[in-house]
Amino acid sequence: MRRRTVSTYSGEKMTQSSTKVFGWQRTGTRPLLITLIDGPNMPNLGNRNKRVYGPISSITALQDHVRELGEGMGVTIEALASNHEGEILDAIHASAARSDAYILNPAGLTKTGEPTRHALEETGRPWVEVHFANISAPPWSERGLPGGPWESNFTRSATGMSMGLRHHSYLGALVALVAAIDDPQFLGAAE
Repeated sequence: MRRRTVSTYSGEKMTQSSTKVFGWQRTGTRPLLITLIDGPNMPNLGNRNKRVYGPISSITALQDHVRELGEGMGVTIEALASNHEGEILDAIHASAARSDAYILNPAGLTKTGEPTRHALEETGRPWVEVHFANISAPPWSERGLPGGPWESNFTRSATGMSMGLRHHSYLGALVALVAAIDDPQFLGAAE
């Protein structure tokens, strides 16, 4: 296994440690662009329920975290967080020709958001649905939502899903999505 620098968040401050081992390595070499979209209520991330959303202090801190993880994999992350579905749709339409894939936290659109789901399908690109909480868990579960469980309108169309791991769900989504894109047997992506 190769030694890698691992980044962790403590509130707003990122700390680096080169002593941890990160055993995964990309098989592809093609630079990738992944569009990260966070839906309604996520722009208020630093003020949300700490039991569910943990120590991330703002949506900007989350986006920076994902960007830094992406850079280490040869992936550019383009990020948008919006409380307005129309703005999310505009971003999907504008990025469809240049983006290799999407990571979406539908947040407040989870139970609805049919136009967003349809727009993602129409891109023909792979995408992963991501949630801080385990949206399928009952409300008394440690990783569940206070108002849960929720049934997502997005899951049936997503390439995959990563949830219940707070901001680490984004790491799971990013690594799995990049590995899938690099694997010509899974998504048919050619180098």
